[in-house]
Amino acid sequence: MKSNSLMFALLSVVVSVVILCITHWIYKWRNPKCKGKLPPGSMGFPLLGETIQFFAPYRANNISPFITKKMERYGSIFKTNLVGHRLIVSTDAGFNSFIFQQEGKLFQCCYPKSFNEIAGRENMVSAEGFLHKYLRNLVMNLVGNESMKQKLIPKVEKMVCEHLQSWCGQASIELREAVAKMEFSFGAKILLSYSESKSSKNLKQAYADFQHGLISFPLNIPGTAYWKCLQGRKKAVEIIKSILEERRATPRKRQEKDFLDLVIEEIKKNGSLMTEAIALDLLFILVFAAFETTSIALTLAVKNVCEHPKVLEELTKEHEAILRNRKNIDSGITWQEYKSMTFTHTVIHETVRLANIVPGIFRKVLKDVDIKGYTIPAGWIVMVCPPAVHMNPKQYDDPFTFNPWRWQGQELNAGSQKFMGFGGGSRLCAGAEFSKLQMAIFLHHLVTKYRWRVIKGGDIIRIPAVMFPNGFHIQILEKNIQKDATTTESRETV
Repeated sequence: MKSNSLMFALLSVVVSVVILCITHWIYKWRNPKCKGKLPPGSMGFPLLGETIQFFAPYRANNISPFITKKMERYGSIFKTNLVGHRLIVSTDAGFNSFIFQQEGKLFQCCYPKSFNEIAGRENMVSAEGFLHKYLRNLVMNLVGNESMKQKLIPKVEKMVCEHLQSWCGQASIELREAVAKMEFSFGAKILLSYSESKSSKNLKQAYADFQHGLISFPLNIPGTAYWKCLQGRKKAVEIIKSILEERRATPRKRQEKDFLDLVIEEIKKNGSLMTEAIALDLLFILVFAAFETTSIALTLAVKNVCEHPKVLEELTKEHEAILRNRKNIDSGITWQEYKSMTFTHTVIHETVRLANIVPGIFRKVLKDVDIKGYTIPAGWIVMVCPPAVHMNPKQYDDPFTFNPWRWQGQELNAGSQKFMGFGGGSRLCAGAEFSKLQMAIFLHHLVTKYRWRVIKGGDIIRIPAVMFPNGFHIQILEKNIQKDATTTESRETV
């Protein structure tokens, strides 16, 4: 009996200690240490934090309900925990600007470990200092202004014309998927000289597998969306590596070099920062960036124009005027013509503002930062929240409305205190201008040569990435065709 009583007593002590340790751990989780006063907020459940609430789907052209509720309760700067990371969320335009100004001093680029797992540990987005500048300069050689002027405009125009012509007359195309395929083919070609029709390796499918699990809880267990995402990345990198190895093994004289040729030359240089690992991660993320964000923005631009007849009318006037001013109406678009598309640029800028393709920009705090009576400890991560700035009525009149005229007479910078559609600070998207160029050329040919109508779909949700759950199905016809097949599903004609 005494032995049983002793065992019971010991068990009771152990259980009490375990409960005490768990309680203490939960308390520390919910009340992180800070030398000053942390911004208000909540840390959610241990390990999970508030990840599930953050990734909850919501309707487009709005701020995440998670962010909205936090702002209403705690103000423009608050603390939370996402995917196990202690986070300060900033929806304050002034503080956001300060963060970008102090890049490399008080803050440095930092993304959750799960992001680096899927983007690559040597990825350009997370690279720091001289390595980031080096990689950015390489990319600018491909998509910078000089390259666009001299090489890319005719290539983009050829791509757009061929695809619009192939879509013309079909009963329906799903625009988001069609544009993504177009952009993927073009991006893979200028980067790797990859052609799906000539290769036995299905690179597009590998990226599709990667993409489906991109926005998911980082649980790397077979069968989960995150695991499938990593498997897609693995397949894509293997294909890119095989292309790289084949090119290095059998060098050949090429009339025009692609980006892979440039990368191989960098690898061969003595003392070069470029390694095979860096090259693979760079090529992987560039192929993905080439088709993912531009295809979303372009689909949204067509949808916005479709829903606003006055915008279409003004856009058509601008592009028909460009044709009238040409000596040869069939000559290609020039750099001067592109820069003269003032209303088109406002349409693109407004589309990107409302698209909010970048839900968050992450920076790690290097030293304790005091802001508005609060202290943000070193080691914490700050997430700048562009959608909260883009949808702020103090920054924009009627912010949820598509209104390109709001930008007339303003300098359309890729990044500013109140516009972060392409990122911010020294890490603005290197391909921002190239993305706008593609959208402008597409809209030019669409409004001057074709008319279209929505067949079905067009609904948008965010998780927080932009998704078209029912697609966006349209019919495209040449402008000189007077009649087209009617359909009970069609909603409008442009």
